[in-house]
Amino acid sequence: MVACAVSGMMPGNKPDFKGIAKKLMMKCQNKGYPVPKMRLLYSIFNSSDLPMEDRSADQSNTLLSAFIDVLNSVSTERGKQDSLGRIPMGKPDKMRNKMWNCTHLSTMIKLMRNSSEASACYMQAFVAPLSWETLTTQAENNMDPDDYDTLLLAVKPVLLSTKRMTLPTRVEGQNMKKMMKMLQGVYDPMSEDKRTQVVKWAKEQFTENYFNCSLRPSRSMLMEHCKPSLKWLDLEALTMMGPYLSRLAPVDVDSSPKEKLCEFFRSARFRTTFSKVTHVNPSLGKKFLQKVQECFSGQEEFAEHVDKLGTLACYYNGAPDLTPDLSRKLLSQTADCDNPRITKLKKRLLKSVMSNTNDASGLTLNELGSMVTLLSPKQLSTIPSANIQEVLKTLGPNVRWTKAQLRTLVMKQLGNKKCKEVSYKELMALGSLVEGVPRCMLKHVKAREILSDTEGLKNISKRMRKGQLKAMLQGLRENVNPSELVQKLPGPLLHSISLNNLDNANITSLDQVENKIWSLPQAAFIAKKMNDLKQLKYRRLSSVLQGLTCKMIDKAADRDVKDLAQAIEETPQWLSKVQVSCAARKLFTTLEKKRPNYFKAITVEELDEIPTSLLLHLPPLMVNNLTDSVCPVFLDKMEEANLSSLPLRSPSRPALTQRALLCLTKGTILSKLTIEAVSRLGPLLCELQPFQLRLMAPDVLYSSLQAMASCLHIPQRHRAPLIQLVNQTFGDPSDWSAETMESLGPLLLLDDDAISALPNKPWMKDVLYFLKPRLSQVSNALKKKLFYLISTSNGARKKREANSNSNTDSNPDSNSKKPTVDVIEELGMSNIYWTADQLNAISVETFFTTVETLGSVSGYDADQLTVLSKKAIEAFGPVSQMNESAITQMGCIAQGFSDSDLEMFAFSMDTLEEIARCSWNESQMQPVWKGIAKHNNLIAQQLGAADMVALNRFICGLNASEIQQLNIDAFKDAVGSMDGIQCSFEIAQKLKSLAVSAFGEPSTWTEAQVSDLGNINAGLNAAELASLDPSVFSFLRKTCITLIPPRNFAALSVAQLDALGPDNAAMVTSEQRAALNGKQLASLERALTGTRGQTEDTGSGAPSLTVEGISAFMKPLLFLFTGFLLL
Repeated sequence: MVACAVSGMMPGNKPDFKGIAKKLMMKCQNKGYPVPKMRLLYSIFNSSDLPMEDRSADQSNTLLSAFIDVLNSVSTERGKQDSLGRIPMGKPDKMRNKMWNCTHLSTMIKLMRNSSEASACYMQAFVAPLSWETLTTQAENNMDPDDYDTLLLAVKPVLLSTKRMTLPTRVEGQNMKKMMKMLQGVYDPMSEDKRTQVVKWAKEQFTENYFNCSLRPSRSMLMEHCKPSLKWLDLEALTMMGPYLSRLAPVDVDSSPKEKLCEFFRSARFRTTFSKVTHVNPSLGKKFLQKVQECFSGQEEFAEHVDKLGTLACYYNGAPDLTPDLSRKLLSQTADCDNPRITKLKKRLLKSVMSNTNDASGLTLNELGSMVTLLSPKQLSTIPSANIQEVLKTLGPNVRWTKAQLRTLVMKQLGNKKCKEVSYKELMALGSLVEGVPRCMLKHVKAREILSDTEGLKNISKRMRKGQLKAMLQGLRENVNPSELVQKLPGPLLHSISLNNLDNANITSLDQVENKIWSLPQAAFIAKKMNDLKQLKYRRLSSVLQGLTCKMIDKAADRDVKDLAQAIEETPQWLSKVQVSCAARKLFTTLEKKRPNYFKAITVEELDEIPTSLLLHLPPLMVNNLTDSVCPVFLDKMEEANLSSLPLRSPSRPALTQRALLCLTKGTILSKLTIEAVSRLGPLLCELQPFQLRLMAPDVLYSSLQAMASCLHIPQRHRAPLIQLVNQTFGDPSDWSAETMESLGPLLLLDDDAISALPNKPWMKDVLYFLKPRLSQVSNALKKKLFYLISTSNGARKKREANSNSNTDSNPDSNSKKPTVDVIEELGMSNIYWTADQLNAISVETFFTTVETLGSVSGYDADQLTVLSKKAIEAFGPVSQMNESAITQMGCIAQGFSDSDLEMFAFSMDTLEEIARCSWNESQMQPVWKGIAKHNNLIAQQLGAADMVALNRFICGLNASEIQQLNIDAFKDAVGSMDGIQCSFEIAQKLKSLAVSAFGEPSTWTEAQVSDLGNINAGLNAAELASLDPSVFSFLRKTCITLIPPRNFAALSVAQLDALGPDNAAMVTSEQRAALNGKQLASLERALTGTRGQTEDTGSGAPSLTVEGISAFMKPLLFLFTGFLLL
């Protein structure tokens, strides 16, 4: 018998073993897998396939009893579990200090492979953490190589399910290669933090195993510390690291011997490695590129190997002129690059590829792949339709085309007839071009054909505009009843079904609506329906959960609260902050009924059963009353918590943070915390105050600040002192390297002054591009900084960099280039920062080439629009000669024309949704509507539902008389898809009157109807607002809140303001707030902080925020501050 692991291997000694196994088993249960049968369990656990000398009845029973112990905590099939009681149930505390047979565990894993996925799922969930525990604690020389391999195959689920990952202390020889191969296999789904952890661990293993030196201070007594000059990244290390090479620091690349790195680059392994990696930090990408270029005598020789670059191609901005064949190879390597700078290189490469052909008709489009979108409309028009159809099939539905490209390609594929009847086959063949199909074509698609292909319909509907979806739905409804549509329509098309049609679908069972993605209004309608039918089976609701009201949650039977909690844990994405808060309050009240002062004496097992998303809403006094005995579980939950459901100003945030710190410090001071201990705070690290961070040891502070750069939110009041601490810890940002900026940049970018002061170094633009998509919010200061870096000439920048005072000013008016095609296209939405004079310098040819890019910007001022509208006339001719294509391409530039010009514009109904997001003023609504009506031969009373949806906010241009003429049934069908409209209050009142005609008096409106009406709710007068049921207020759209006049907003009751919820309350304007009295303001504050129901003792056990409560809450703060004074 080979001893496998000791002591800590089994559950009981490791507090997280059950938690990990339970979490994995929950996934099996959520997939609907039944618990394994007793016969199967005996066959797997009884060691029957082992040699006689390796069998152990005691071990089999102990493992099996441990398995059942975890399974019983998960499974709801209690009846089936009763029969398992015949097994000798070993207690976890008796499972310690035993030697376990590795071959037994290995044999179990092999037997599971012969079982179906459903049968083996629960057992795999059990053996995964057991196998990983064995591998991380077992001495390698005690384990058979075959057993080691088998255990490695079983551990992947546990590596992906936990926040923290414990890696083996020492792995040697062939086992290190096997371990790294396994870790390579889980690279893609692994978190960034875990990838970084693997890299650090691998470096330690390589240096200790192959160079007999250590990078770990803890091993300095056993072996000498490695010298900085050590060339540890040899060919074997490069190979074993695989995709983890993308997580190295630039200095690590210097640790690779030149000849070994060059050998690796020339091998197929380099291409394989970097073709699988999607992102590499700019500093590392440039360092790798520099080093592999040094393997060759010059650029020309290196260029012969560009097909190996993979992700590194994204930083090959200085590529020389290449042959058409090499250009094609490099172009294919840049397909996934998202850096805007690379577009210029792509176009140059494409030009080289095309240099041997007269037009695009000779191109092999499948080789170009997504790069086909770089072709101009004129070039696309020369490609045979069959070739286009083939490449559309290859590219899939997610490719983005310009408006001019769409128009050209749709016309080429379907012909010139605008409203011809299109077959289902033709429609499917269009793929990503479907968004350019006129609405009138979509009305005639045969229902039976299209409904038989759910997956194809789902793919093309993703690309349709709301007007197109409504038009297609209208056509389908002519031949198919609403009930069948509800059953068969996928995704966006399902969302287009109006509440009225949903009501006609004869929904009488949860079976008809489960496993579908519903919109919020639809979910509210269905939730009410299921509630009335007494069919609120919470764990089957999925997206319908978003329609639950607090009333429904409050009235849930105590016996159903656990199911509700589990449903929230399984699908937390569907619930709002208000709903989670209500569910948490209901759960806590239920638990207090079970035992008074429940949380004061809560056990580890009881705390573990509470879903983390609900535990986050525990009121401060209850948080403070948690005993130290539950700290391990509490910290486990906080480490993996998602704080998005907790209001930003919730008092629970600081309470949870301080309780977690108390758990970690265990009566000591903050300076004693280790890096590993602080990592257990998870997202609560982002809530720490800068003075608390200052109390930490230097290495812990350094690590914590780097971790905080990944925070999704840092409290506003913490930001200034935090940035000051960053500067004191890491030095003046003007002296930072690119690598430091990549690591800490997100913290620095919280401050506008710090952004303006960023040095204009050559690498800064690439780093800011890299950081931008990683920010939760992009400030105007960052946009201006990027504009400055992009639009300023290199020569001028170098001159300024030579000046010692060059790092503080980002004035876009100085030293800027004349806008060129490349600069305009790279800027994108940041073209808004050009001055009117600079825009006036754009040539007609440049304007014509970039008009869609310039027209996509929605916030131009009057002077900019005046210049751009004149440019449009120069490019397209006078307004009277501008066709639909020209108007469509101009986009938001159309705002710069006079009212009389707007009335003459050839507006296409098919593209109004795109220009609706532009910053139109109220006075322009009417002339735009007149232009639309004239060009499309429309009158108000003839507008159908699809027309109203297509009009979008331009329905605000109808006068009072025209609004009264709108068809009520068409309005009811359309209104749920008209969520972008923002009319003046006068027009909103007229639309509200239409809504009253359609849905009845506001006092009767349901949550579904209020959500469906969107911004039209802002047209309600004071009395009507006051008549709304409080429960509907969390279903108001955020954009609606700011549109309510302050005098009307002041009519809201305390209960209505309470019910707004944090997100809606945050939208309240200063003018609206000024109109409220003291009680209303207090209620609004409760809505903002999510403390509704916590202001008074309701008898449910929910604490009040009294002086006593505040005193209890402040004790931890006083303790931590004392630690500061003692330093």
